Amino acid sequence: MSGRARAFKHLLQWLIAGSRGGVNRARIIRALRDEPQNANQLTGVLEVDYRTIRHHIDVLAKNGIITSMGERYGVMFFLSSEMEENYPIFEEIWNKFGKKEKKNGEE
Repeated sequence: MSGRARAFKHLLQWLIAGSRGGVNRARIIRALRDEPQNANQLTGVLEVDYRTIRHHIDVLAKNGIITSMGERYGVMFFLSSEMEENYPIFEEIWNKFGKKEKKNGEE
């Protein structure tokens, strides 16, 4: 694994498994992998409060995990090219972390 991929893995570990809200961030990443969506669409698909979705979108965008296109209400969110390239790393982290969450009854 290259140094850049290792750094990205550490970032994902922190965002998903190492900080509060990781489950929702993972769910957003998975939803955006299926298709680009705006915040309102994510709210409906994930059944999470709009403000919560906006918070996690901001965190993911700030860390280069997602990008956006458009303006204001119609802004659409996509996985960044780096996230697309490293999606298998995300799956590895989610498979470990997601199983722990299910055992704890949090998902």
